[in-house]
Amino acid sequence: MVSDKIKAAIIGPGNIGMDLMYKIKKSKYIELDTVVGIDPNSEGLALARKEGYKTSHEGIKSIIGKKDIKIVFDATGAKPHSVHAPLLKEDGKIAIDLTPAAVGPYVVPVVNLHENFESENINMVTCGGQATIPIVSAINSVANVTYAEIVATISSKSAGPGTRQNIDEFTETTAKALVKVGGADRAKAIIILNPAEPPIMMRNTINTRVENVDKDAITRAVEEMVKRVKEYVPGYKLKVPPIFDGDRVTVIVEVEGAGDYLPKYAGNLDIITSAAVAAADKIAYRLLKK
Repeated sequence: MVSDKIKAAIIGPGNIGMDLMYKIKKSKYIELDTVVGIDPNSEGLALARKEGYKTSHEGIKSIIGKKDIKIVFDATGAKPHSVHAPLLKEDGKIAIDLTPAAVGPYVVPVVNLHENFESENINMVTCGGQATIPIVSAINSVANVTYAEIVATISSKSAGPGTRQNIDEFTETTAKALVKVGGADRAKAIIILNPAEPPIMMRNTINTRVENVDKDAITRAVEEMVKRVKEYVPGYKLKVPPIFDGDRVTVIVEVEGAGDYLPKYAGNLDIITSAAVAAADKIAYRLLKK
């Protein structure tokens, strides 16, 4: 029987950090202790204080040395995380990286978390990666994916400064992870910010070229994978089941956010925070069992 919880901290009190805060409230094995940033006038820090959490505007140094904090969610940016990562490692903390920095291994909970339980730093890829890599992995499990191309279309309103500043890192990181985690031989990623009003839900088109096409096996694998992702992202939906055109297979998935902090159309942010907490929950469970 597992009791108690593992204490955690969040670096970065922006939209992603605040959504993490509310999702961690529902965690079985994690207790949020501290939220830190660098702006003393941060609305996020004010909200965290209102919710009863410790806060600091002195950045990462305010949690370094606090041995009771075992897990740290970094919701800043690629460049800041490259600075934070070695400090967290030296302090014996496990970093859950929600930036495209990719200091640690790429992790998609339903695909390869089990291979990375001992890592001191895991990277949650990107929102597009969390939405599409499970589908590519599912197809690859029954038919070799020689090429995968994904197009993640998100509402412009759900793309904050962090997303916009990291567009290049998004495409590069997602493409690499489609190969390394999804199993594709080659891959390409594209992100589109759609300014439509009312805001659209996140929609992801996954185009693959495969060998050994087995329509029934591919369809079953995709449907089963969607069920598994829905366990931690309830708004994850198979919008268009596999479409077959010779050796090409196309799938479209949609992501509706849970509305914990962010609007429901911000499924792109919701899926990465959901994946981060799902991964951290399993890591915390293992720590509590030791």
